[in-house]
Amino acid sequence: MKRARHPAPDEIGLVGVMGALSDPIRVGLVRVLADGRERGWGELRAPVAKSTLSHHLRVLRDAGITRTREEGTRCYVTLRRDDLEARFPGLLAAVLDAARGDDVGAHVGLRTD
Repeated sequence: MKRARHPAPDEIGLVGVMGALSDPIRVGLVRVLADGRERGWGELRAPVAKSTLSHHLRVLRDAGITRTREEGTRCYVTLRRDDLEARFPGLLAAVLDAARGDDVGAHVGLRTD
């Protein structure tokens, strides 16, 4: 498995972050991860194929929004809240508030099985 690359905090760009957050599935993933807990990819539920979910997670990682940790054959993801807040103060909170208000990404959640 190829090791994931994460941009350094000063490499996180506004255009990349906004582009990554332009998809409702990705906004939903950020909403799920906003609780601060690390989640295994298998815990995440979205109305897309596994390969498409993997693509969405890669877009979030490449933009600097999430961090992926590999452990054997499993992958875990967390929100880079502190890095985003340092780079763009208030942006994540504003996006999360607007997403909740408009119900964007509510169809994404955690598996219950």
